Amino acid sequence: MADIMMQPKLDAPIPGHSLTKELGSRPWQQPAQYTTVEDALDYYIPRLESDEVSQQLLDVLEMGIPVTTVANTMQLGSVMEGKHSVDVGMLILPVLVELIMLIADSAGIEYTTGLEKDKKMRSSTIDMAISKFKEQKDEPELDEGDSEQTIEEMKKAADERATGLMSRSK
Repeated sequence: MADIMMQPKLDAPIPGHSLTKELGSRPWQQPAQYTTVEDALDYYIPRLESDEVSQQLLDVLEMGIPVTTVANTMQLGSVMEGKHSVDVGMLILPVLVELIMLIADSAGIEYTTGLEKDKKMRSSTIDMAISKFKEQKDEPELDEGDSEQTIEEMKKAADERATGLMSRSK
């Protein structure tokens, strides 16, 4: 295992490689072709309404890909092609989502929007941290009938549990 760690990385990017092309030779380094939301939507709407693109779109939605993912991929691809800026792409994203859902509804296709909350927790680190935080937050509260001994036991347990970087020292 240590042998693998000692091997040099030969597939890393070469420093300065991004500076080898002339400035402005990439599509995203040029001014955007469509600078307003209206112009960008005038570009997208006929494209999405064409038979070829709408059929491909419906095929993708039938595979279970969320509508938000499809719309975001479309606008990101257009940003990379220099069609519009990132800002215009973010502004037209809700309109694209609604338009794609309208096309799917008119075709009778069931789809997932990508906006609904999952019932099950994903296995990401952030989700596990959120669930731990919620568990710690749901500590039992004291009733008026609890004794002083119970309060002291709870304070002692809380002090033992606080072992983080910013916790108080004893």
